Amino acid sequence: MMDRQIVQLTELNEDNWYECCQLNIHEDREAFIESNAISIAQSKFQPSLKTYAILIEDEIAGFVMFNSEKEKLDGHWIYRIMIDKKYQARGAGKAATELMIDEMLKLPDVTKIIAGYHPENKGAHHLYASLGFIDHGDRFGREMAVIKDINKHV
Repeated sequence: MMDRQIVQLTELNEDNWYECCQLNIHEDREAFIESNAISIAQSKFQPSLKTYAILIEDEIAGFVMFNSEKEKLDGHWIYRIMIDKKYQARGAGKAATELMIDEMLKLPDVTKIIAGYHPENKGAHHLYASLGFIDHGDRFGREMAVIKDINKHV
């Protein structure tokens, strides 16, 4: 498994966005996720979406995006977690998701973090379950939503 210390998030910027667009996933997962280019374009029209490149030993290895504002189900949504096929199945997705959750917890009003994914996406299912997300039966079109309740101690 990938050590969290070699996985880092860096804000998407003019120096790394194009490289994020060049990343690829395994063909059998393409039906489950929008391209990074579409996600990056979406973030330009919805400023509450926060985008990060995933670095592994200073090489761009993936992309994450989340909403910094509450929305459906009164929670903050993870919009995208994408790991290049070269790094998949090595723990990079879990490490990057943990780092993204750390970023989301810096927001002042986070009580729930929600992730939506296609029910047939077994990788996403295992990832979110391993991080304490629970399926309460919420469905949005083709996607199911899982929720991680956040208990902030003041």
